[in-house]
Amino acid sequence: MPLLHPDRLFPSDPATRTIARALYEIVENAPIISPHGHCDPRWFAENAAFTDPAELFVIPDHYVTRMLISQGISPAALGIKRRDGAPVETDPRTIWHLFAAHYHLFRGTPSRLWIDHSLQTLFDVQDRLSPDTADRIYDQIAERLTDSAFRPRALYERFGIEVLATTDEALDDLKHHKDIRASDWSGRIIPTYRPDSVIDPEHPDFAENIARLGDITGQDTSSWDGYLAAHRMRRAHFQSLGATATDHGHPSAATADLPQEQAAALFARCLQTPTPAEADLFRAQILTEMARMSVNDGMTLQIHAGSVRNHSKTTFDTYGPNMGFDIPRATDFVGALKPLLNAVGHEPGLTIIPFTLNESTYARELAPLAGAYPALTLGPAWWFFDSPEGMMRYRQLTSETAGIYNTAGFNDDTRAFCSIPARHDVARRVDCAWLATLVADHRIGMDEAQDMIGVLTTDLARKAYKL
Repeated sequence: MPLLHPDRLFPSDPATRTIARALYEIVENAPIISPHGHCDPRWFAENAAFTDPAELFVIPDHYVTRMLISQGISPAALGIKRRDGAPVETDPRTIWHLFAAHYHLFRGTPSRLWIDHSLQTLFDVQDRLSPDTADRIYDQIAERLTDSAFRPRALYERFGIEVLATTDEALDDLKHHKDIRASDWSGRIIPTYRPDSVIDPEHPDFAENIARLGDITGQDTSSWDGYLAAHRMRRAHFQSLGATATDHGHPSAATADLPQEQAAALFARCLQTPTPAEADLFRAQILTEMARMSVNDGMTLQIHAGSVRNHSKTTFDTYGPNMGFDIPRATDFVGALKPLLNAVGHEPGLTIIPFTLNESTYARELAPLAGAYPALTLGPAWWFFDSPEGMMRYRQLTSETAGIYNTAGFNDDTRAFCSIPARHDVARRVDCAWLATLVADHRIGMDEAQDMIGVLTTDLARKAYKL
């Protein structure tokens, strides 16, 4: 049997499945719009070959590593570097064998769908990964990686990517983006402005980062006005390299709209030793300030709220962030977004995209908000819910209230480059299954479903991210 069944994720009812198949044929080969993710721009600037299967599939993918760590496998055994420089496993074949021996852990997970899709469609692997097949599959992938057709730029084109956005810190020099634009390659790789390190007073290097922001921009960032001016300058610089969006990873969706003199006084306190309440209030205020900047410069504002980052102090201290220990928690949106929406929620041309890890807020809070405020566009199922069941629940919980036209389509939000086409394929199949059910139930016509699947696949993301 092939790794991938042609009817995967389609309805089991034969008549409804036939409808889903027909819809899928419309978008199966549609271009990929990837407006939010975490791929490394260095890949496309340098266009160097990926080194080995472990580096491609295991080490950078925290969906993979967190599952293995949850079963008692140490990050060091997976080749993840320690902060203290202590030895870790460096043999990629050994790491691959460890991965293969535990591949059964991924049964029923979206990671299994994504990895199998990559193995079969990219590397022509027909056997399931296991201890018995590990060496053969490793060698098959490793051989392909020596071919120029498997370098980052060639894969970008093979995947049919129209645009790919990376996520870049406010202090990043964007060298790799500059190198891409200076090259003769036509691929569209754009940055996204992620200023968390210069807007979170609880960041360990907050004061130093504010000073660096001043050095980069030539602004007096010890003053509130100079600080805001520095953000405007950095945003403009990101836009000059193609950026269309900002992104904010906040513990909550809290916003505030203080008088400017109070905001300035709060900023001064945050440069010293702020209390937790003052740090929360400052993050809330800066979201509203960022929204006002978006009114002026047109940048889409993304809010990724509701994650307790680096929950395991031991893991963070030893290996650093992005190790799979970011854990969802309940998040309020109705009260939290009210100050921001009262300030700019009706501004023409403004797009604010909230994401949530708290599914109960979809029907109760987010869909009603997006179905009312012109500036609010609901982000897709995110992170732990970027899965077939999560996507289907998302459509079922939001569409009756907000419709599809108040949503942002799909984004893959990945660090694992080869998973991009797999993730988009899963999203397209789930949307086809959902629409097929509406057609079969006679809630919409087939002509409407044919139009809607194209909108869901490409049009909504292009609009939400101004691409």
